[in-house]
Amino acid sequence: MELLLKICDIAMTVLGALYAYQVIYIILGLLFTKKFARAKTFHKYAVVISARNEESVIGNLIDSINKQDYPSDKITVFVVADNCTDKTAQIAREYGAVCYERQDSEHCTKGYALQYLFKCIDRDYGTDSFEAYMVFDADNLLKRDFVSRMNDAFDSGERVITSYRNTKNLDANFISAGYGFHWIRTSRFTSRARSFLGVTTWVQGCGFMFASEFVKDGWNFTSLTEDRAFSVDAVSRGYSICYQHEAQFYDEQPTNMKIVMRQRIRWAKGHLQAFAQYYAVLIKGIFTQKGFVRKFNCYDMLVTMMPYCVAFIPLKILKYIASSAILLAGAVGLEALRIIPDFLEIMIFEHLGMIPMALFLFVLEYARLEKIKWYKAIFYSVMFPLFGIVGDISTWIALFTRVTWKPIPHNASVDIEKMESKILTAQK
Repeated sequence: MELLLKICDIAMTVLGALYAYQVIYIILGLLFTKKFARAKTFHKYAVVISARNEESVIGNLIDSINKQDYPSDKITVFVVADNCTDKTAQIAREYGAVCYERQDSEHCTKGYALQYLFKCIDRDYGTDSFEAYMVFDADNLLKRDFVSRMNDAFDSGERVITSYRNTKNLDANFISAGYGFHWIRTSRFTSRARSFLGVTTWVQGCGFMFASEFVKDGWNFTSLTEDRAFSVDAVSRGYSICYQHEAQFYDEQPTNMKIVMRQRIRWAKGHLQAFAQYYAVLIKGIFTQKGFVRKFNCYDMLVTMMPYCVAFIPLKILKYIASSAILLAGAVGLEALRIIPDFLEIMIFEHLGMIPMALFLFVLEYARLEKIKWYKAIFYSVMFPLFGIVGDISTWIALFTRVTWKPIPHNASVDIEKMESKILTAQK
């Protein structure tokens, strides 16, 4: 048992070392982010939106696009009403979008909907008619200068750009707040530093842009998490994904735990599938890509994609079993301390650091967030570890079950004026 304990400790140390460099991202992300000069050229963009029964929110999104401080003749909005049974298509057209309707109950992921949409765009307009494409979900809202700030980054030569993801309903309950803290944490502690250092980050579902060259052969990412597959594919081909901190959009978060589990299990399954599909390509890229940055991007993406809890939890359980056996065998003193429940540490203790992190993020990003009473902010922060615990549980469920794509309902019908008013109230 002593040998097993040592093997577990060594394996955990080695796995931990693979991620050690990411501490640099956390430190630098507090202080720095990549800055972009104001663009000299107004580039031509298409906005693509996949929507399924989103009649309550689709109009507000398109309205926020129509109200951008960017030349309207340089933006075309495309919507695919995917397997809709409501008025999504009608409302999209009323707000000025080009809308295509699709019915396919067998191939029903967002990736398939986007694949169909790009086929329609190529047929009717030609994908190269636009210099780049922006991807949004129907529940999003764009801050009025979003396109302008993304244009700054694109004009500087960046080919794939992601943005700051804020939350429409941060104060709905601790569940939506947990999601909100998660997106802010990603922006502040991963994307900011990576872009500042000139290495890649990744896109997350919506609020990102890519050059038209990426869809010259259509959209080919149809898995449960098309965003993760797109990110890995881009990096494996030598691209870096940058982050524009000044470009901000708002996103609705789930408030019901049943919906949370549905979404998180789908995310987990998609991440596992992407890792299985691309890990060999990324390992190859570490040795074959030209230049240090491209090699490092492959390594960074590989360890980021790696299902951390799948590797660590078995090791911690084995360590718990070995520690218990040593104690039962009569160990005393320091050896007996090893009975500290490693299994509880897996599910609870290692996530407790998320509490002060959430409080810190709330203070750090206060000017961008809607007003929350101080006691609610503390409560939401105390509950934030649940977000990580649910993630671990979801990964294990996804590992052993078949997962299908199911829609996430959106009901927070708030327009951009009301959203910006809530933020301004918080700043006063």
